[in-house]
Amino acid sequence: MINDRSQIVKTLNAQIHTNGHILGVAAGSGMTTKYSVKGGADIILALSAGWYRQKGRSSLASYLCYENSNRIVFDFATRELIPLLMNKPIIFGLHASDPTIVLEEYIAHIKRAGFAGVNNFPTVGLINGQFREALEEAGLGYHNEVEAIRIASDLGLFTLAFVFDEHQAEQMIEAGADVICVHLGLTTGGDLGAKKVQSIENARQHANRIFQVCDVLNRQVIKMVYGGPIQSPIDAQYFYDNTACQGYIGGSLFERIPSEKSILNSTKSFKNPTNSESKDILLNVLSGKVQNYDYVEFVKEHIKENYHQSIYLSEIALALHVSLPYLSLKFKEKMGCNFSEYLMRYRMNKAAELLMESSLPIVEIANLVGYPDYAQFSKMFKKIKGSSPRNFRKNQVFLDK
Repeated sequence: MINDRSQIVKTLNAQIHTNGHILGVAAGSGMTTKYSVKGGADIILALSAGWYRQKGRSSLASYLCYENSNRIVFDFATRELIPLLMNKPIIFGLHASDPTIVLEEYIAHIKRAGFAGVNNFPTVGLINGQFREALEEAGLGYHNEVEAIRIASDLGLFTLAFVFDEHQAEQMIEAGADVICVHLGLTTGGDLGAKKVQSIENARQHANRIFQVCDVLNRQVIKMVYGGPIQSPIDAQYFYDNTACQGYIGGSLFERIPSEKSILNSTKSFKNPTNSESKDILLNVLSGKVQNYDYVEFVKEHIKENYHQSIYLSEIALALHVSLPYLSLKFKEKMGCNFSEYLMRYRMNKAAELLMESSLPIVEIANLVGYPDYAQFSKMFKKIKGSSPRNFRKNQVFLDK
C-alpha cells in the first residue's frame, strides 16, 4: 500500500501534469473501492457517509449519534479497504470533534493501522445557525479539524482538508494540508440526494475565491472540489476550465446514484421484461415528467459536440419539445448563468487550449470555435481571459521558457 506522503503527493502531481486533474472517491464499501480504482480513481476516502449510503440511508446520518463515526470508518476500512487495496492511498475520514478520543493518540492509531492520510469528515463546516454556534462554544468546532490536520501532517500523514471559505483555507494551509478541497455541499440527484443546491456558476465563483487564497499562500497545495451541483464529467470540466481546480472528489455520484439506478432498472426489467427502462423514459417524456436537469445535460452535451458551429437555444428547445423561455429558465437555474454566457465561456476555453497547444493562426482558431467574425472573437476572448488572443499566446510562450 502507498503510505509515503511525499510519494503520494509526487504521484498525484504527476497525474495532474499528464491528465489535467485527479479523481477521488469517497467510498463506503470494498465493492465501491475495488471498481472505482479500476475506473481510474487516484485516492480513496473512507467516510462514514459512504457506510450509511451502503445501508440505503442519507449521508447526513453520519452527523447524528446513531453510531460512532470514527469507529464505523476504522471498522469497515480496516476490514474491507486496506486488505483489498494495495496500490492506492486510503484516507481516513476523521471526526475530529469526537469528545471520546485524544487526537494525537487516535491519529497515531490511524497511522499504525495502515491508513495513508486523514480527512476532516464529518465536518462542522456543513452546519450553520444556532447549532453551529453552540458547537463552537462547547469546543466542538472547526478548530478541532484544523488541529487534526496539523497533527496528522506532523506525523507524516497525507492530509486532505475540506474547507468552506477563504479563512478556513488559510487555517488548513497553515496547518500543513496537502490538499485543499472546497466542499460545495451535499450532492444532488437520486432518491436520497440533496433537493436544493447552489448553481454551478455560483459554486465556481465561490471555489475560485478560495483557490486564489491558496495560490497566494502555497502554490504547491493541490486544489480540489467536492459534491454540490456537480453531476457529470461536463460539470467537473467546467471547474477545470474556469478555476484553478485540479481534481474532483465524489461520493454519491460514484456509489449511491449508480446503484439506485442499476438496481431499480434491473429489478424492473426482470419483473416486466419488456425494456422497462426505455418504456419509463418514453412515458415520462410524453407526460412531461422528465427531470429538469435532463434538459440541461442535453444542452451541455450539445454544446460540447457542436461548439464550433452556430448553436441556438431556440432550436434545441424545439428539438426537446419544450418552450424556449422554459428551457432558458431551467438552464439558468441549474448553471447560474444564461445559455449565451455558458456557450461563450466554453468556446473561449477551447480557444485558449488551441492557442497554447497549437501554432494555428488566430483567425483560424476563431473559426474553429464558432467565431467567423475575428473582431467579435477577440473582444469576447479578452472579456473572459483578461487579454487579447495574441497577448495570451505570447504570455504562454514566455511562461513555457
